[in-house]
Amino acid sequence: MRTVSTALAAFVLAGATSAAAFELSSPDVAPNQRIAERHLLNGFGCTGGNVSPALAWTDAPTGTRSFALTVYDPDAPTGSGWWHWVVFNLPATATSLPAGAGTPSKGALPPGVIQSRTDFGTPGYGGPCPPQGDAPHRYVFTLHALKVDTLPLGPDSSAAMVGFFLNANALGKASLTATYGR
Repeated sequence: MRTVSTALAAFVLAGATSAAAFELSSPDVAPNQRIAERHLLNGFGCTGGNVSPALAWTDAPTGTRSFALTVYDPDAPTGSGWWHWVVFNLPATATSLPAGAGTPSKGALPPGVIQSRTDFGTPGYGGPCPPQGDAPHRYVFTLHALKVDTLPLGPDSSAAMVGFFLNANALGKASLTATYGR
């Protein structure tokens, strides 16, 4: 009986001292809520501001050497979803991105950070704009904690290629999902 009690006490103490969960949040995008017009695409029949939302994160896994961020719509009627934003080589010291960081001409990202090609065909943030009449789509913002300083890729890399390297170098990830329909 003493062995079981000792094991149970060790389990409880281990849970009490475990690290906090890796989390991604946004003052602009609430979980499972509708994305505001300022973050929608200005094109494809939508008239949004196309401003990437501010994002913040906490409690990255131990050993994180860089981050990558993806925004993906799994509900796009393509058979393979739609990549709205692909960013990598964010330094391990980063804990947030300001609103509008997804506009390449703004220069709001740290030196060396790469925004690669999205399914719109260019680098940078492309906001939601699902087809008229579709049920609301989900937009999954995912921050990937990586065990490498940089990925050996450039701004013309496809989201699928970036995803391969993200999965090969992942220490953990944190996601935030919001919606939009029209």
